[in-house]
Amino acid sequence: MARLLADLTPLRESAPFRRLWIGNSVGTIGQQMSAVAVAIEVYDITGSSFAVGLTGLFQFVPLVVLGLYGGALVDRFDRRRVALIASVGLWVCTVALVAQSLANVDSIAALYGIIAVQSGFFAVSNPARHAIVPRLIPDRLLPAANALTTLTWSIAFTLGPVIAGFLIAGAGTVTAVYALDVVLFAATVWAMWRLPALPPEPGVRQGVGGWRSVAEGLRFLKGKRNLQMTFYLDLVAMVFGMPRALFPAIATAWFGGSVADVGLVVGLLSAAPAAGAFVASILSGPLGRVRRQGLAVVASILVWGGAIALFGFSRWLPAALLFLAIAGAADTVSAIFRATILQAATPDEYRGRLQGIFTVVVVGGPRLGDVESGAVAAAFGEAVSAVSGGILCIVFALGLVAVVPSFLRYDAEHPVP
Repeated sequence: MARLLADLTPLRESAPFRRLWIGNSVGTIGQQMSAVAVAIEVYDITGSSFAVGLTGLFQFVPLVVLGLYGGALVDRFDRRRVALIASVGLWVCTVALVAQSLANVDSIAALYGIIAVQSGFFAVSNPARHAIVPRLIPDRLLPAANALTTLTWSIAFTLGPVIAGFLIAGAGTVTAVYALDVVLFAATVWAMWRLPALPPEPGVRQGVGGWRSVAEGLRFLKGKRNLQMTFYLDLVAMVFGMPRALFPAIATAWFGGSVADVGLVVGLLSAAPAAGAFVASILSGPLGRVRRQGLAVVASILVWGGAIALFGFSRWLPAALLFLAIAGAADTVSAIFRATILQAATPDEYRGRLQGIFTVVVVGGPRLGDVESGAVAAAFGEAVSAVSGGILCIVFALGLVAVVPSFLRYDAEHPVP
């Protein structure tokens, strides 16, 4: 049984990693609460799934620009300092969400502006966090550490939306959600403050390389088919198979009721994939022994696409939640192995820049997915958007494997970028 459960060795052997894990766990809960609140606030103002989907576009642009540049900063400066500054910026953005809600601004432009700035800070913070991990623990513990990190996200993505849904249902407003996020995200700032100094390793020059440094990271990626496939496959899954922009409309049209009921259903729908991810993370012990990690990534993405397509046919809430949970579990397995491949096959001097690209893909993909699903829903309805997205995810994933079949043979014991 112990071999089945998540490996806690990284938490026992590294106090800095343990603090980072705890701080991110608590802080991310608040951030996911606010993400649900923003979607509900936008839909309440506009009544449009497309408007909710556009939040992804306003997050995507700064994510791309600052994700790439932020990765270069991580490779040139002290990683702890970069992560701390970016985390403080994220906290300030949450304070701004509280302020606009208390003032009853009811402005889509204000919300779009705040989340755009927030996305920019996240684009710097996230690659720093991921590039920090290999400096805190040995390579042999990376799969276990990534499973624990995924467990962090699954807990946050489960509890955050549910807590947000109950708070909105009870208070009838999103203000309390934003205010609680301000308190919780302070834990992330604390965790970054407590990290040891993490300057570039000896032999790696310091200083800002600017966009030239970004270009160096992109040149390193050229020809690295295994690393490229981790990015391409995740983009396919998230752009076509991400239905979260549909949740407010689905909660209203498929499982409708009062405003409070809709808020609760949105919270449950948002939490369901994370609940599946939580179960998969808890039972992640055997994943550390998987050598064919590329094959595992592909299989997981096919399961994700199939589950999302089935969700699109569901009109019974328990079944809808089950399919979303299965999708979340599959995405967790994919995420663990994609992160491990990237960390193990990338030299430390490029890890910040590659993590910057990773952030653009992993976080930007769902934002593009919000736009795609919202646009398709506006034209053909929410059901067509969800079903077609899941099917297209499967089709494009199989197409990528047909082009790069060597990814299926990726060997964890002999990592090749």
